[in-house]
Amino acid sequence: VAWNEVGVQMLFSCAQGAYGLGNNQRPLKHPDDLKNLKMRVSSSLASVRCLGNMGSGTGMTMETIPWAEVYNALARGVVDGCWSMWPSLVEERHAEVLKHYTHGLLNWDANNVVINKELWDSLDPKYQEAIYKAGAEAEQYLNDLYEAEEQNYIKTLQKDYPNLTITWLTDEEKAVWREKANMAAIWEELCDPWLDKHWPGQKMGEKIRAELDAVRVQAAAKKK
Repeated sequence: VAWNEVGVQMLFSCAQGAYGLGNNQRPLKHPDDLKNLKMRVSSSLASVRCLGNMGSGTGMTMETIPWAEVYNALARGVVDGCWSMWPSLVEERHAEVLKHYTHGLLNWDANNVVINKELWDSLDPKYQEAIYKAGAEAEQYLNDLYEAEEQNYIKTLQKDYPNLTITWLTDEEKAVWREKANMAAIWEELCDPWLDKHWPGQKMGEKIRAELDAVRVQAAAKKK
C-alpha cells in the first residue's frame, strides 16, 4: 500500500546491514555512555527519534549533517560521533576518523528495487510472475553475498585499523538500549496513524510489533 501511494511496485529487497554508533570519546556499552556527546544525525526521523531517546538525560546533543560531510565533520571535531555501518567504516573511511564503534545499536538498512506501478500493471501476469521469481532469487543471492562480505569488512577493520575499538554487546546489554530507545512510542507517533488509516480497527501496529518480537526471539534462539 505504501509503495502504491508513491506510484511504484516493490519487486525485491536486499539487506545493506545494521547501523552501529561510532564516536571519538569512549566505548558505548550502556546508554549512559552517550553522556555529553555531540552526535551527527540525518533527516531520517525514526532514527533521530531512536537515538534521541537513547541519549535522553545524558546531555547528548544531535547535529544534522549531510552524509557526504560526515568524514570531515568527524576529522575536524565538529561532532564526536555518528551512526555508521561496516561498509561505510571501510569504503567511506569512517574508521580513519573514529576511535570506537559499537555494532548493531540503531537499525537495519535495505536497498529496495521497485518499478513504476503503471508500467507494472500493464504487464502480462506471466511476466509479472517471472519478474517476481527472478526478484526472489536475486534477493537471496544478494543477502547471501552481503553476509559473506560483512565478514570481510570486519576482518579489514581488525587488520588495517588497529586503533579502532569494536564493541560487541551481549543480548542483555542490547535489551537495555532497546528499552531506552522506546520504539513503541516512535511507532505510535510515526507508524500507527498511517496504519490505522489503511487498516482501521485492526491494531496493525501491535500485530507488526508482535511479529518483529517473535522474529527477534527466533533469531536469538538460532545463535544458541
